[in-house]
Amino acid sequence: MSNSIRAVRGMNDILPDETGLWAFFEDTIRQWLSAYGYRNLRTPIVEQTDLFVRSIGAVTDIVEKEMYTFIDHLNGESLTLRPEGTAACVRAVIEHNLLYAGPQRLYYSGPMFRHERPQKGRYRQFHQVGVEALGLAGPDIDAELILMCARLWRLLGIPDVRLEISTLGSVESRTVYRSRLINYLEKFADELDEDARRRLHSNPLRILDSKNPAMREILEGAPRLLDDLDEDSLKHFESLQQILRNQGINFEINLRLVRGLDYYNRTVFEWVTDKLGAQGTICAGGRYDGLIAQIGGKPAPACGFAMGVERILALMLENQVEGVAAVPDVYLVHQGEAATEFAWKVAETLRDEGFKVMQHCGGGSFKAQMKKADASGARFAAIIGDDEALAGEISIKPLREAAEQVKADLAEAAALLRNV
Repeated sequence: MSNSIRAVRGMNDILPDETGLWAFFEDTIRQWLSAYGYRNLRTPIVEQTDLFVRSIGAVTDIVEKEMYTFIDHLNGESLTLRPEGTAACVRAVIEHNLLYAGPQRLYYSGPMFRHERPQKGRYRQFHQVGVEALGLAGPDIDAELILMCARLWRLLGIPDVRLEISTLGSVESRTVYRSRLINYLEKFADELDEDARRRLHSNPLRILDSKNPAMREILEGAPRLLDDLDEDSLKHFESLQQILRNQGINFEINLRLVRGLDYYNRTVFEWVTDKLGAQGTICAGGRYDGLIAQIGGKPAPACGFAMGVERILALMLENQVEGVAAVPDVYLVHQGEAATEFAWKVAETLRDEGFKVMQHCGGGSFKAQMKKADASGARFAAIIGDDEALAGEISIKPLREAAEQVKADLAEAAALLRNV
């Protein structure tokens, strides 16, 4: 066993007993997004490193410490496994000129990669669903994204989630605020933790989101970005709040909510739970009006959010939400040469009729096969011996309710199974 190969630390197998919940989640996601007019976009797992440095920001934890970056030895390019999906989505929109046709409502899903210390709800390969609305500038689309999330939590059966919102204003208002914040924090230079000292002059707004309890008292007295907001940003934020109130969405204003990526402006929001310990944010996003131009496209407004699939599934399990059980409708039992030959035809015919059929393989007595049929969870056993095969018949035995075993020819079997 010492020589066995194991999965990479923090990159987990998803086993068959778990995938039923994933399937339920994924089916719900597709129907939910279709109801709002969002279309699927699929981008590569690997992108040029510069895409993430330019979009996320060089002085961020993701770029500085967490990206899986390597040199392609065939051509010398620096490549990175995607640590998040928005930058790749925007790159694809620019490259294929999708905004030429007008605003786009898009979504993506799949694995992301960050080299972090693995813990519950935080893995090195994790999965996200991201939703992006590009080419729309008003607070109405910000509100739509938040209302979408509120509906999703209801569809998934997870009630214990609260909404926190804030605004980062414009680049100009943040520049004014940034100077005031640095001046304030410099007074506490000896008391700042290592992360805060490192970020003080490069990315001071990230200090506001510190999880270090020792920083709380210092940050309580920090100046508020809200006090430096430009008029348009303030109006945008107030309009968003009004729409949410009108739609019955409860929210808290969290002025320390800044998000970890440099490209955000104006609206930012998080959906948070107390049920998952330290990893309480299950969905987060906001507006990123400057990102399209920053990556090289024609300036256009944009906003979106991403949700952590593993965290949401953990919350669904906490609320005892059941997934889709991968069980057959029919377990096909057969013994004898003629029976086995006929069983192939029966299995394919029933599948053509829309039934999920598990055909027994590996031989064995009728008794042993019936035990397997019962263990499979199937509602029916379809039993074929050589006598049935020669007569072109199937014995159908209900396994989950008290009903008589009946015989039917192949042409009648599908109708019988539907009516039992």
